[in-house]
Amino acid sequence: MLMIRRAIFTLSLIAACLLAGSGDAFAHCEVPCGIYDDAARIAAMREDAATIRKAMVEMRKHHAAGTVEGFNQATRWVIAKDTHATNIQHVASQYFLTQRVKAVPAGESGHATYLAQLQGFHAVLVSAMQCKQQVGPAACDALDAAIDAVAPWYAASDAPAPAAFEAVPHDHDHPHDHDHSHGHAHDHGTPHGQ
Repeated sequence: MLMIRRAIFTLSLIAACLLAGSGDAFAHCEVPCGIYDDAARIAAMREDAATIRKAMVEMRKHHAAGTVEGFNQATRWVIAKDTHATNIQHVASQYFLTQRVKAVPAGESGHATYLAQLQGFHAVLVSAMQCKQQVGPAACDALDAAIDAVAPWYAASDAPAPAAFEAVPHDHDHPHDHDHSHGHAHDHGTPHGQ
């Protein structure tokens, strides 16, 4: 009986997750299914970085207006900036560092690359954090450079998708990995809801 209850709970949870999904995949689930799109994650980080840069420009413009409306809009841009920096941190840590950077022991072939990847993603994480703390273009430049440094390890693949998933792309993604505030098709001219 306990086994049946667990199965029903698991199926209910899966169904709820599927029904709640938005269709916009932000980061892949953390189950060992072996389906990854590294180049898409790099592109998403670059898009987030571009949004951060735009947010900093808009924050300054609205702050300079000196009105309550300007204060409101500047605040919304701060939230957008920090949200996109968090998106980058999530992808760097929970996608790349935990799933795609493979540890290679000292003395084995590939150890130097492993260390370089750790350093590269550490730079991405720190740069994203600094974009939360700062509002100048130097922070954006450092973030762009950090993303550019790790990108060559994760170039687009021409390999076909696994046969089992060709008919239903992205159906294996879970809603808990979707960031509903991060629509890839949104207009970067204003924060969401404006």
